[in-house]
Amino acid sequence: MQTWKLAVPAGIVMAGFLFCTTATYGKPEYMKKEGFKTCNGCHSKTATKGVPNLNDLGTCYQKNEHSLEKCKVPDGVKK
Repeated sequence: MQTWKLAVPAGIVMAGFLFCTTATYGKPEYMKKEGFKTCNGCHSKTATKGVPNLNDLGTCYQKNEHSLEKCKVPDGVKK
């Protein structure tokens, strides 16, 4: 009985983490590959539910197969 008192709440918390976390698609490798200072080069600071938090550069980067060749990079984003 003592283990159930610990196992049930732990299972509920684990299920909550499993169902409430979102998948991330941006990777630190992209930031290193392109020489960005921070993740805010492609992502805005605030996210809205159901809409990815990509800014204009991030949207362009995503549409062009993760390449900045066709994208205009603002000043101060790269190292």
